[in-house]
Amino acid sequence: MTNDYAPFSLKDIPAYLDLLRRNTAKASDYSFANLWGWGPHYQLERRFDGALCWIRQNAPHSCYWAPVGPWDQVRDWRACPEIATGALFIRVPEELVALWKARLPGSFVWEEARGQWDYLYLASDLATLPGNRFHKKKNLLRQFQKSYAYEYQSITPSSVDIVMNMQEAWCLWRDCESSEALLAENDAVARVLAHWQAIPGLCGGIIRSGGEPIAYTLGEPLDQETLIIHFEKAANSFKGAYQAINWHFAGSAGLGYTYINREQDLDDPGLRQAKLSYNPAGFTKKYTIRMI
Repeated sequence: MTNDYAPFSLKDIPAYLDLLRRNTAKASDYSFANLWGWGPHYQLERRFDGALCWIRQNAPHSCYWAPVGPWDQVRDWRACPEIATGALFIRVPEELVALWKARLPGSFVWEEARGQWDYLYLASDLATLPGNRFHKKKNLLRQFQKSYAYEYQSITPSSVDIVMNMQEAWCLWRDCESSEALLAENDAVARVLAHWQAIPGLCGGIIRSGGEPIAYTLGEPLDQETLIIHFEKAANSFKGAYQAINWHFAGSAGLGYTYINREQDLDDPGLRQAKLSYNPAGFTKKYTIRMI
């Protein structure tokens, strides 16, 4: 492996996934599909150094993400060139913060990054919507099931183009051209779909009504316990479509997983309310760190 930083490559997949598997804590940010999809937007680069993969972000500002690998095997963190005065680290899981407090006492300051916390849900909850906690979700799902004739299918290589066409239609409806964030997300979706067969574990589902796709979701295993949902879109003209795609995906792809990770709310009030309404079982907490 090279000691120089370079953009992520599909050739990195085996080495990177091995380090991710051995990582002490896993957050959605560090799945390969996430790094690959958002890599150009954030100008992400990686450096493999022994037991770690270091990640550098170059846009819109320069900083590091948490290194990936078996943190407890690093004997001397101070010898790592990234651990320098003034270095900024973002999306740092709380487990690494605790380890650095013990190994690098007095060397950094930290603050909670609430908008970056991953929302964790019991897969069984999303698949069954049990009890009064999910009363509103069940009502919307039942309204959808009664109102529309539809079919749910898992995404296969032959249906990737259908998903991309729906994403483009959704983006047109949402006027993505007027939103830098939506344009960046659209590019990330397209990049992941374009390499569907190259990235291990990608999965997803589509709902069609009248032969036309009206909802889709894209996911990826983070580990043996957790499935991530990266992207989820539905046509707002079909009431309950978001609840339906979430329920179907959890009940099919989510089988065998304990948790479903629905990623962050980015401090968006509406998104936070929506994610909280599904009664998360917990969070993957992340922090921002500045070396001093």
